[in-house]
Amino acid sequence: MSLRLGGHALVEALIAQGVDTVFGVPGESFLAALDGFHEHRDRIRFIACRQEGGAAFMAEAQGKLTSRPGVCFVTRGPGATNASIGVHTAFQDSTPLVLLVGQVAADQRDREAFQELDYRQFFGPGTLGMAKWAAEVPSADRLPEYLSRAFHTAMQGRPGPVVLALPEDVLAARTSAPVLPRAEPAQAWPAPGALRDLRQRLLASQRPFVVLGGSGWDAASALALQRFAENWQLPVGCAFRFQDLFDNDHLQYAGDVGIGLNPRLAERIRNADLVIAVGARLGEMTTGGYTLLAAPRPAQRLVHVHAGAEELGRVYAADLLIQSSMSAAGKALESVAAPAWVPWAEWTRHARADYEANQSSTAVEPLDLAQVVRTVQRLAPQDTVYTNGAGNFSAWLHRFARYRPLHRVGRTQLAPTAGAMGYGVPAAVAASLLQPHRTVVNFAGDGDFLMTGQELATARAYGAGTGAGRLVSIVVDNGSYGTIRMHQEREFPGRVSGSDLYNPDFAALARAYGWRAERVERTAHFEGAFADALTADRPTLLHLRLDVEVISPRTTITALRAAASPTSTP
Repeated sequence: MSLRLGGHALVEALIAQGVDTVFGVPGESFLAALDGFHEHRDRIRFIACRQEGGAAFMAEAQGKLTSRPGVCFVTRGPGATNASIGVHTAFQDSTPLVLLVGQVAADQRDREAFQELDYRQFFGPGTLGMAKWAAEVPSADRLPEYLSRAFHTAMQGRPGPVVLALPEDVLAARTSAPVLPRAEPAQAWPAPGALRDLRQRLLASQRPFVVLGGSGWDAASALALQRFAENWQLPVGCAFRFQDLFDNDHLQYAGDVGIGLNPRLAERIRNADLVIAVGARLGEMTTGGYTLLAAPRPAQRLVHVHAGAEELGRVYAADLLIQSSMSAAGKALESVAAPAWVPWAEWTRHARADYEANQSSTAVEPLDLAQVVRTVQRLAPQDTVYTNGAGNFSAWLHRFARYRPLHRVGRTQLAPTAGAMGYGVPAAVAASLLQPHRTVVNFAGDGDFLMTGQELATARAYGAGTGAGRLVSIVVDNGSYGTIRMHQEREFPGRVSGSDLYNPDFAALARAYGWRAERVERTAHFEGAFADALTADRPTLLHLRLDVEVISPRTTITALRAAASPTSTP
């Protein structure tokens, strides 16, 4: 290779890994790399975002959409700490991500130079850390080596984030280091004996249930998993915010196993005699606070299939542990021969009937969010990508949205299992920029939206929502941090503190960013507003005003206060 700047070598290494889009906020600590993006602007683009948290969320969404590491580039100190929310989200969501951080020059290290941090300690790997690996590149000659290892580490086993600190003098030095080949994750297949053991446990079961989740799936493996479920007539639920891994219209789909869980589904999982968890991390949200499956030893027999050896047995003493990459798991499970007849066919039919019953709702006026979700899904294209952040507004999506499966149209749900507010808007912008042929619909709460709403400017700057697909953000405004208000009313009814919000005119704010915008206050007006958004020549924001009394799809503030224990107030 010819002699060139380390920053140029880094950009070439990214291109060799198949990266064509990097999200970030520019900084003086990586000027040589920015010049590398200019040098290779015909092959890779740098999307300049408005805050590092938004940039990291965009890269995390990139990782979810592509199953390869999303890439975020930020400057030292404040840039890295702002971006840490995306790293934490990627860790808990098992999303491959590479965060590149400009660092002070090597000859200034350990003097607390301007904005200096030790990123190996800050992002330090561990079972409860923020990254799988955090390192600092010592020389320009080793830049391709470190980047290659970063991509391998981010994708291998349980996927996750990697952080590389890049001293500015390393990026400015010259190197002839060669670019290394594209990293591909090694595939781990289940041991044949484990599959035989699984078959025997299924044959001995009367009430089995499958919980499907996690990252690393591809279309072929997801389809094979569906065939495994069909062969054995198994009911399938999707773990928290992984609802697009199984066709929600399938007669064996039983619903989402997460926040706002259907009470009948919760009871069914408790009554199961065998739970097969495939890919799911079995964290707090998916296990109902570790109650659906009692920790550490569940009442049900438990088979846990996961890509990470460190995850198996971490919380639950399962009856059978199977390590497998998700891209191999579905194909392996499909090979498990099913009998001609199973005793739980009625159990599976009832699971689906419970799901269908949970789709019904009582009309709420003047604005019914259940009807809003149904209208969006009726009008939007089949391959629409739905994004959301954190807040009670998302419970309507969990309950009423029917996600199209990965094996048909790709990922259709981008949402943080880490529960990070502000995720939905940047994720929607990233999805629209990365896959401009697809329509993207973001649902955001009022508090959630204002965490990262400035990324509406990024959308306009780079033409998001102006390709074949549309970009729509639906802001649900109830003047409250609704999740906190709900918990307050349960624990301390009527004693509201810190959860009220004073909001701007969201439609006017969106127009200031160059978006179309409309305020919707009645259910009857939503369909026309959304239909117009689907034919608009630029992104659209719809501002929905919801009374705070309607605090969730299942209850109201009045009902919460009435149900509160007399001892719950001081």
